[in-house]
Amino acid sequence: MRLRLMLSLIILMSSQNIVSAELQLSLSLEHAIKQAQNNDPWLSENKHKQDSLDSKAISSGTLPDPRVTLGLANIAADNFDFNQENMTQLKAGISQMLPRGNTLELQTQKFQLLSGQNPYLRDDRKEQVSVTVTSLWLNAFEAKESIRLIETDRELFEQLVEISEASYSTAYGSTQQQDVVRAQLELTRLDDRLTKLKQQQEVSQKQLGQWVSGRFVQHYSMLDASTTAFNDIDTSFLPTLELRRRDLLDMDEQTLVEALTKHPSILGVESLIKASNTEIELAKQKYKPQWGVSASYGYRGNDAAGGNRADLFSIGVSFDLPIFTEKRQDKQVQSAVSEAESVKTKKWMLLREMIAEFESAKVQLQRLNQRNELYQQKLLPQIHEQAEAALTAYTNDEGDFSEVVRARIDVLDAELDKLAIDVERQKIISKLNYFLSIPSNSQIEYIEEEG
Repeated sequence: MRLRLMLSLIILMSSQNIVSAELQLSLSLEHAIKQAQNNDPWLSENKHKQDSLDSKAISSGTLPDPRVTLGLANIAADNFDFNQENMTQLKAGISQMLPRGNTLELQTQKFQLLSGQNPYLRDDRKEQVSVTVTSLWLNAFEAKESIRLIETDRELFEQLVEISEASYSTAYGSTQQQDVVRAQLELTRLDDRLTKLKQQQEVSQKQLGQWVSGRFVQHYSMLDASTTAFNDIDTSFLPTLELRRRDLLDMDEQTLVEALTKHPSILGVESLIKASNTEIELAKQKYKPQWGVSASYGYRGNDAAGGNRADLFSIGVSFDLPIFTEKRQDKQVQSAVSEAESVKTKKWMLLREMIAEFESAKVQLQRLNQRNELYQQKLLPQIHEQAEAALTAYTNDEGDFSEVVRARIDVLDAELDKLAIDVERQKIISKLNYFLSIPSNSQIEYIEEEG
């Protein structure tokens, strides 16, 4: 009876130490996201690409350089006497080609639109980094918290092994050899689960370190040089992520489409569509002739009698005739139109894919909410009640040792399942928030002005 009372006391003390993680906001996750975004070299690369397009927008809207010619024309080949022939002259000329139609304006507009896509891409990239880092951080959190729960229960099972061995060796009570073996087996299984979880934790933290650590990217001027190597995560709390829209679970398809059309990735494709439409107009400019103007001045020497010869001044215009358009201009326009339609198709494919992923994530969240409520209100209380009943029965010589062990394993498994549900809910909320993201403030102002 004394051994049973000791077992009861040990289990009750162990149960008090198993504290489920509270769903509170953790700054460590926010810091990890911010640090990962600051250390992302993709953002730096994209900013350089935008600067390149901005420069092209300026250069492409500028007239081509004028062409200057210098020459000695019509000099006598027999003695190279500059004054011998009337047509001999020292000639200087300048010519300027003019682009077709509105080519300069359209070229500037095209590169501006291509450049305007990049802020949307950076906003989208930051949101993607947030989802990725959140998932990795939560994976590490789940593994570490699971290890804590199992290690707490492992101490209990060590005590169970000792009690069962003591009870069996003294032939006291109803403890049998199979009870000892069962307790030892469960302890070995816990060790195996701990090994797997430590592996998962190490892998997740290494993957997270790829994003958070700034050791290998500090030479980029845009990146945060104050970051340090990633060591561990703070598992004090499981962060609670809030949905960006309260009506998310009740959102109909039309409302969803309206929300997704404001997504940075969709707006980035819209910039490409506008740029491709500009490319069509550029192709149409090739139906117009290209004009050129030229002027030259010819200096002539004195005649054979010493009299002055008049200098010569010439001016003219030139233009081409785009009359053979069937295999050149027509095809260029057709190519530009097809490219524009291709980009439009890309937009609708992306939108359809995002709708499908959003609906899938929404269903997952709804089911996870149902499971969370079931565990919180019914399953966990029932499992704890079962464990207490098994312990009470064993203490009163009305149950066996194996039922106590099985009940404790059920409690641990339920705690781990509840933790997995909580973590998965946060991952799904992070993913749903990605679909409901909007451009940064500067881009919103740009959209309103453009509209």
